[in-house]
Amino acid sequence: MTRYVRVSWQGDRQWTARGRRLASRGLGRAAEHVLSVSNQRVPLEEGTLERSGRAAVNDLEATISYDTPYAVRQHEELTWRHLPGRRAKYLESAMNDSRETALRLMAVPLRAWLRG
Repeated sequence: MTRYVRVSWQGDRQWTARGRRLASRGLGRAAEHVLSVSNQRVPLEEGTLERSGRAAVNDLEATISYDTPYAVRQHEELTWRHLPGRRAKYLESAMNDSRETALRLMAVPLRAWLRG
């Protein structure tokens, strides 16, 4: 299952190469943060599932994913029991709970660009 969060640019300033680079850097930091929070929630602590987590940025699009044959099932199966702090919906809940922090992480590098 793929979920997207879209952010639209509403400013008057046109994107420059530096602006895109800084936006990409902030997006990467935000994606890494969400992955870190998600890794603390994956059902199988310190295992293959957690190690398979990746955050990647391509231009201005970030992807956070887990690459095991059972990642989707672990994420979606709400009836399975997990250790305390571990749960289903580990990536979705990390994204929802980290939204404000992720937005701040994306904003920091852009502030310098907007001021310059």
